Amino acid sequence: MAENPVKWLFLVLTSYLSFTLVHSASNPLLKKTYIVQMDKSAMPASFSSHLEWYSSTLKSVTYKTQSEDEDRILYSYQNAFHGVAAQLTEEEAERLEEQDGVVSILPEMKYQLHTTRSPMFLGLEREESTRIWSQNLADHDVIVGVLDTGIWPESESFNDTGMSPVPARWKGMCETGRGFQKHHCNRKIVGARVFYRGYEAATGKINEKTEYKSPRDQDGHGTHTAATVAGAPVRGANLLGYAYGTARGMSPGARVAAYKVCWSGGCFSSDILSAVDRAVADGVNVLSISLGGGVSSYYRDSLAIATFGAMEMGVFVSCSAGNGGPDPVSLTNVSPWITTVGASTMDRDFPANIKLGTGRTVTGVSLYKGRRFLSLNKQYPIVYMGSNYSSPDPSSLCLEGTLDPHVVSGKIVICDRGISPRVQKGQVVKDAGGIGMILTNTAANGEELVADCHLLPAVAVGEMEGKAIKHYALTSRKATATLAFLGTRLGIRPSPVVAAFSSRGPNFLTLEILKPDVVAPGVNILAAWTGELGPSSLATDHRRVKFNILSGTSMSCPHVSGIAALLKARHPEWSPAAIKSALMTTAYVHDNTHNPLEDASAAAPSTPYDHGAGHINPLKALDPGLVYDIEAQDYFEFLCSQKLTAAQLKVFGKYSNRTCHHTIANSGDLNYPAISVVFPDNKVSSVMTLHRTVTNVGPPISNYHVVVSPFKGATIKVDPESLQFTGKNQKLSYKITFTAKSPQTMPEFGGLMWKDGVHKVRSPIVITWLPTL
Repeated sequence: MAENPVKWLFLVLTSYLSFTLVHSASNPLLKKTYIVQMDKSAMPASFSSHLEWYSSTLKSVTYKTQSEDEDRILYSYQNAFHGVAAQLTEEEAERLEEQDGVVSILPEMKYQLHTTRSPMFLGLEREESTRIWSQNLADHDVIVGVLDTGIWPESESFNDTGMSPVPARWKGMCETGRGFQKHHCNRKIVGARVFYRGYEAATGKINEKTEYKSPRDQDGHGTHTAATVAGAPVRGANLLGYAYGTARGMSPGARVAAYKVCWSGGCFSSDILSAVDRAVADGVNVLSISLGGGVSSYYRDSLAIATFGAMEMGVFVSCSAGNGGPDPVSLTNVSPWITTVGASTMDRDFPANIKLGTGRTVTGVSLYKGRRFLSLNKQYPIVYMGSNYSSPDPSSLCLEGTLDPHVVSGKIVICDRGISPRVQKGQVVKDAGGIGMILTNTAANGEELVADCHLLPAVAVGEMEGKAIKHYALTSRKATATLAFLGTRLGIRPSPVVAAFSSRGPNFLTLEILKPDVVAPGVNILAAWTGELGPSSLATDHRRVKFNILSGTSMSCPHVSGIAALLKARHPEWSPAAIKSALMTTAYVHDNTHNPLEDASAAAPSTPYDHGAGHINPLKALDPGLVYDIEAQDYFEFLCSQKLTAAQLKVFGKYSNRTCHHTIANSGDLNYPAISVVFPDNKVSSVMTLHRTVTNVGPPISNYHVVVSPFKGATIKVDPESLQFTGKNQKLSYKITFTAKSPQTMPEFGGLMWKDGVHKVRSPIVITWLPTL
C-alpha cells in the first residue's frame, strides 16, 4: 500500500470512483430493463393477485404502439424480493417511480463471472478428521444453490450413488431444453433452472444452435464451481496427468441446485434476482454466487437487496470478492449479510523450467501437455517484440495480428501479460509459427504465478525474472532457451499466500465493515469440467477433459459455500451469521512456515484488507466456542445507521414491515466478527466505544479471557476482560473502548482474541485515521 496518508487516501478515492462511476449516453425512446420493487402490502383490494396489480401499474405509465407486445414484464418476483423486471423507456421509469406502491426502480446491471487438493489442504481428508466429517444423512438434507453457467450432468462428480431420497421439503424442479432432460437431475443434482429474459432483452435472442438454452453448461465455469461445492469423490481425477488424485467437493454429501444465469455475453441482474428469488422458494440452504458487478449503494444494489431477503429466510450467501486485485478498493459484493470470499494459494504447484543459453535456469509454472515438446538437449532462439524490457507495449502483448511470422517462426516468443487471455497469446504465437512461449508478468501481477493449460509449450514467470529474460533477448543477438515441464509438486512453502488478483479492501461503502471476510483456495483448483470445451476454453482447443484447473475468486467462493453446507449439516440451528462467524473467528493468519500470510503481489505480509479475518479452517469452524450472531433486524438497524432516507430503507424493510429502533449508534456497532474503527485524524483525544455480543456454542460452563494486540495510535480497553458462561447458547456482551493517542499516517492492523484454553475466538481489528476533507 502507499507510503503516506495523502497518497493512500487519494488512491482509495480514485480507485473507488473509477470502479463505481460509469456513465453512458442514453436514447430517451430506447427501452431498457428496470427492476421495479413494489410494496406488497399496498396492493388495492380491487386486484385479485399481485402480478395483476404490478401489470396494471406498469400499463398506467407506458406508451403503447400497435406493433408492440403490450406485456413488458420479464419476471415477477415474490420471495426474496417483491416486484417485477420490465422493459421501460427512461421517461416511463421516471413516471413509474412516482406511482403509489413503487418502492424503488433499479436499472439492469451486467455482472461478470469471477473466474484434487483443496479438501486435504483444508484438513478435510486427514485421518483424524474422517470421523468428525464422516457423511451422514444430515449432509444429504443440505441443498446448495449455485448461480452460474449451468451444469454438465454427466460428470462423475454428480454421481448420486448411495445418496438418500431428495428431502420432501424441496420445491425445485428440473427444467428441460436442448441437451438437458428430466433424467439429468438425480439425488445429487436436485434442481436445474434457466434465467435468460433479462439477457435476451439486453443482447437479443440466444442463438440456440451455438448455445444451450437449457441448464446444460457449455462454458464449464458452473460445472467447476458446483463440483467444488459438493462434488462426489472421483478417484484418479486429473488434468492431462496434472494434479492426479481424488477430486471431491467440500461437502460431498450435499445436494446441488443449478441456476443458470450467465450466458456467452455475461450475466444480468434481472436474471440473477429471479434466480435468488426462485432458489429461496425452492428451499436452498446455501447460495453460492461466483460473480459480481460494480459497487452501488446498498439500496441501489439489486443483489444486495435480494440476498438480504434470502438471509431473512435463513439462507447463507457466499459471494466472490472479485478479481480486481491487487488494487485497493476493488471489492464487489460487500454487504455485511453476504460472506465475501477472497482467493489464496495451496501447497501444490506445477513447476516448469526455462533453461537460458547463458546456462541459467529460471523456474515458472505451466500445465502444458501436448504432442509438441522442446528437446532438453537443444537451445532454441527466443524473441521479444517489445522495445523496453521494463514495461510492456502494444507489440509485446502478443495480441491477434501483431506477430510477424517472418520474425517469430521457429522461435520461442516472449509475451507480456495483459489485455488478452493468457492462453490466447499462446494460440497467437502458434498461429504465427512460434514453437513456444514465455509468458511474463508485469507490475500488475508481480510474482504471482497462475498455471494454464496452453496449446503449445509455454511457461509463465514472475515480473522480476521476466524482466531479466526480456533484457537478455533484447541485448543478445543469439539469445536462446528451452522449456521443461516438471509435473505436479506438493508441499510448497510458503502457503497459503493471498493471490495477487484477489480483490482488496477497504470496503469504501462502509469502512467499518471489514471486507473481504475470509480467503480460501482459489489458485489452480482442479474440479469437474464441461464436455463442450477444451481446458483452455478457446474454440481452437479440440482437447476434451473431464476435469480442469482454474483460478479466481470464483473458485474460492464455492469452497466457502461447501464448508457452510457442512456446518449447516452439523449445526442446523445456526443462522447464516453464526456460520459466517464460525468461519471468520477460527480463520488463521499464518502460513505453513509459521510466518504471517504473504501477499503474492508484494512478497510482503498481507493485511486484513487483503485476507479479511484470515484463511478458512473448517475443522476449527466446526467447534468455534463462541459466535457473533446477527439477526435480520440487526442488519436493518445497521442500514438505519447508513443515513438512508425512509424511502431507501423501505427497499429492505417492506417485506417484514421493519422500522428503525436505533439500537446501533454507528456502523461499527453491528455485531460483526471483525472490528473496524474510523477516527478523524485531527482529533487526538477521540474516544470510540463499540459493543459486541457473543453466544456460547461450546461447553455450557466456559470461562474466556481476552487478549488484544497493542496499537501505536490508540489504546484499547475491553470491558469486561473475562466472560463466564453457565449455559449453552447463553449470550454475554462486552464493549471495546478505543482512545486515540497518536494519529497514524496509515491504517493499523491487529486482533482481539477470546481464549478459554481450548478455543481461540479471534477478531481482526483495523484502525483508520481519515484526513478531514
